[in-house]
Amino acid sequence: MPKHVRKGDQVVVTAGDHKGATGEITQVLTKSDQVIVKGVNLRTKHLRRNQMNPQGGTVTIEAPIHISNVSPAVDGKPTRVRFETGDDGSKTRVAVRGGKSLGQIKAAKK
Repeated sequence: MPKHVRKGDQVVVTAGDHKGATGEITQVLTKSDQVIVKGVNLRTKHLRRNQMNPQGGTVTIEAPIHISNVSPAVDGKPTRVRFETGDDGSKTRVAVRGGKSLGQIKAAKK
């Protein structure tokens, strides 16, 4: 099942504590239907001292957000996504707001 967002997309958070925040998707977790958005949903993680991290301390990381709580951004506003199939069999994602192409999903059949 194709997803409405992909790695590298600019998205707007549409629900939850960080509603209205924008950022770029850095990772898509397909098994749990979650995404990690740069600069959004920051959490503080406490690290124990060990050989890899001799100082220990705290680190700020981005926690995942459910994929249904983000939408692709077109001109800074959230939009829905439509999937279109071309005459040659290629599939593309198209923004409902403005009709802008968001990238190709599947190449044309040979």
